[in-house]
Amino acid sequence: MAGMTTAAQAPVAPPEETAPGARTPARRGRRPYGRLAVLLLALLYFAVPVAASLWFTVDDPAKGFSLDVYTDHLVSGDMLGSLLLSLELGLATVALGLLLVVPTMVVIHLRLPRLRPVVEILCMTPLVVPPIALVAGVNTVLSWAPDLARTPFYQTLMVLQDENFPLVLVLLYTVMSLPFLYRSLDAGLRGIDLKTLVEASRSLGAGRLTTLARVVVPNLRSAVVGGAVLGLAMVLGEYTVASVLGYRPFAVWMVEVGDADAELAGAAAMLSLFITWGLLLLLTTLAGGRRGRTRKQRKTS
Repeated sequence: MAGMTTAAQAPVAPPEETAPGARTPARRGRRPYGRLAVLLLALLYFAVPVAASLWFTVDDPAKGFSLDVYTDHLVSGDMLGSLLLSLELGLATVALGLLLVVPTMVVIHLRLPRLRPVVEILCMTPLVVPPIALVAGVNTVLSWAPDLARTPFYQTLMVLQDENFPLVLVLLYTVMSLPFLYRSLDAGLRGIDLKTLVEASRSLGAGRLTTLARVVVPNLRSAVVGGAVLGLAMVLGEYTVASVLGYRPFAVWMVEVGDADAELAGAAAMLSLFITWGLLLLLTTLAGGRRGRTRKQRKTS
């Protein structure tokens, strides 16, 4: 059309590209006051009872602040023996539980996924069955020992009931710790590509045990550590089963002492809590240290 001119459009500048190492400006958002409030409430919920119990053990009406209950009364032969027994039972329980659950979970995830609901129900059953009902049935079986005095089964029952190291408690605690181990390992297995890892290991010539020990377990380190800590904490605080069967680990000793000296019982409870936290910190540090060394080796290679 005559007499009409078209205005030239200004060229549109292309969007600026950010450098690979440059940081993008942070978006302004709401400050997480709600999260901080929840964390503060959780901290108070856990810290206030612990602080009150700790103050109860060090507050002497005559001397004021005193650590006599820890230095003079708490450290004794009975306490050390019961604590050592609980630690031995806890380590044996964790080892036996991992030997049972880890290979089973790996086979279920790789070969038999349809059996996962069945295995889950079996592992969760100890949460439904009360410990007193479980130990009542076991105590009935152990009472058959006099009637089996001339059979090999009698010697088996005697070995299980050894006072120095009662294997029957290890077996019972392993059953009771199955829910913790299962949930922790199941979450870990869902977070890794297990099939690819196993196939890559087998293609390089590794056997089944080598693949399990050097490929699968290192990738499940966090899950294994979490399940181990939960199982160990359960053993250190378990009272019903050991008391009914007549054994005296740390929890039973703590209750017996509490009948005569409440302050000493509180100090023992603080000691148990600090030992559990220390083991948790140790296992977490070891797992994190190995993971850091593995990352450094990958970067250097």
